[in-house]
Amino acid sequence: MTATLLPHTPGQSRYGTLASALRERILQGEWAPGEVIPAESALAQAYGVALGTIRQALALLVEDGVLQRRHGKGTFVTKGVDGASMMRFFRFRGAEGQSEPPQSRILSSRVRRATTAEAQAFGIDKAAAHVFQFERLRSLNKQPCLLETIVLPLPLFGALAESDTARWDHLLYPMYQSRCGVVIQHTQDHLSCSQLNTTQAKRLRLDAGHPCVLVERQAFDMAGRCVELRTTRGDAFSFKYTAQLR
Repeated sequence: MTATLLPHTPGQSRYGTLASALRERILQGEWAPGEVIPAESALAQAYGVALGTIRQALALLVEDGVLQRRHGKGTFVTKGVDGASMMRFFRFRGAEGQSEPPQSRILSSRVRRATTAEAQAFGIDKAAAHVFQFERLRSLNKQPCLLETIVLPLPLFGALAESDTARWDHLLYPMYQSRCGVVIQHTQDHLSCSQLNTTQAKRLRLDAGHPCVLVERQAFDMAGRCVELRTTRGDAFSFKYTAQLR
């Protein structure tokens, strides 16, 4: 590994500056998701810093979820979040012991102008901002269980907007990575209760006005940018939530 000049950032510690430099190399794709990064000793030599400094920098990236340590194997770039986590909020009949992911069907999709709130969330210029929106129905054993509206910023997800939705994968986050190069590093979910309107109830085979749990999600990439807004509705009578406090 060739020597690298570490830039000086006023007001930032040496290991903080080093962490920023390593993060940028990851974002530029030098080390792919799931790939092991060079050994601590090699990185320390390349940047001309003490081993303790490189360890502090890597610890920051591990804390941020950019890197993952595997005992006896090394430090790896995180693979990101998978696409099945939304199901943890619900327990549907026949889902016990379910090994296959829920089936997905895209009901509609379109490109439109971003709202002010969407442009602000995505950090894009409202005047020229466009988004790709689609509605997805998820089913278990051919029974509809979750109705989702998902909004993605353009041009970041242009490859999806231009593709045939019938050929999409059932899990979105691995597809974001493979087709658009976007790794979902973490998500933030807000849960509340609501009621289904006539169209939503029909798609979920429930009665209009039926109580539902509303999950509003923001998903963030490796750079900490919000890159997905998702609204999920599911039968409130199938809702479950388990938390452990220690």
